Amino acid sequence: MSAFGKGVRQALTIARRDFVAAVATPTFLVFLLAPLLMVGFATIGGLGATMVDRTAATHLRIVALAAPEWQAPLQAADTRLRSLFAAGDDNRPGDLMVETPGKTPETQARAMFQMRDAEVTAVLYGPLEKPVILYSPGGKASATYLTQVAETALRDARLGSDAPVTQPTLKPIVRTQATVTGQGHIAFLGAFVLFILTLMLSSQAIGTMAEERSNKVIEVLAAAVPLESVFFGKLLGIFGVALLFLAFWATIGFNAVQFAPPDIAPNLQNLGAAVGFPAYPLLFFAYFVMAFMLMSALLLGIGAQAATQRELQMMSLPITIGNMAMLGLASAAASNPDGTVAMIATIIPFSSPLAMIARAAQSPEIWPHMLALGWQLLWVAIIISVAARWFRRGVLQSGGPKGRRRRRRNGSPEPTPLT
Repeated sequence: MSAFGKGVRQALTIARRDFVAAVATPTFLVFLLAPLLMVGFATIGGLGATMVDRTAATHLRIVALAAPEWQAPLQAADTRLRSLFAAGDDNRPGDLMVETPGKTPETQARAMFQMRDAEVTAVLYGPLEKPVILYSPGGKASATYLTQVAETALRDARLGSDAPVTQPTLKPIVRTQATVTGQGHIAFLGAFVLFILTLMLSSQAIGTMAEERSNKVIEVLAAAVPLESVFFGKLLGIFGVALLFLAFWATIGFNAVQFAPPDIAPNLQNLGAAVGFPAYPLLFFAYFVMAFMLMSALLLGIGAQAATQRELQMMSLPITIGNMAMLGLASAAASNPDGTVAMIATIIPFSSPLAMIARAAQSPEIWPHMLALGWQLLWVAIIISVAARWFRRGVLQSGGPKGRRRRRRNGSPEPTPLT
């Protein structure tokens, strides 16, 4: 058997060992269901925030101080203009209150902002030809809306009717291609989902080598197998766990789509990727593999240098900051795929998968992805090689012929093959 075939067989042996050790534990079920817990907490937080927003929206008011003969026209104008806002729209103004002005309208208008049972954002008083509108901080949109209400009521009075002048016929159409905005949404969403998956699934790699350093298993493996095969085998074992995780949630996701409300489909017509289907899902999986391998190889190399859990905890913060920086760089590249920032994000290996999956949503060309995947694969090999040498020289304090001569002087046994 050739040296390459022997190294691959040894790597697969270590991969099988690590995969079984990770999956055949009760904690793997917690890891598998972790997204469900995250979604649950996010849903609870979102429902709480939505309830607070809805409660606040029900107390919003806008006020018009107008003579009795103008109150009905103002309410009719408000009804027509309010139909332009969808239910639940954040820009929807508060309910209109029409009051009869007193002797001092300005004082009365200012007093409206002190109401305890309502939150008044804007108050109109004076003649409709030249009204005065007071508004609170953040209430300028409400003041603009009151201006349009007053103008509409005045125009209706001059026309002698508040009936609509036009009677349009609205006809919906179905798009056959995604819009530029929809492609931009897919670009950012693809990069974000790839980032979350990579961050969540590759994080298990950082403690793998430190754990085996503490129980001396790594010394046994290093004596029987080249360190490059050890690192690559552990990388494959972690990747197998990640694939099992993806297969589990992909099965749930595909079955959950069948229960989605039918009115969601029209809202997704604007979304799509420039490379089309099935190229985009295949590219997404390929870039996930590269992003996972790059990050996991880096975490294996860094975690192999940590001797204690305290050192691992100290390494976690800068690694997380670096990951967020890569996401920010890829997001900037998604907003301008032909710019200099996009080129930089494509060249840097750790942001390259995120930037290229964003590019796949915005550009139909395929050949740049072949180059990018080759470039990322090269960096996976470089990181594994550097991490193995770093571990050999820094932790095991051996390397090459000098290490073998040192073992002979110390009477250490020569490495035995791992089968």
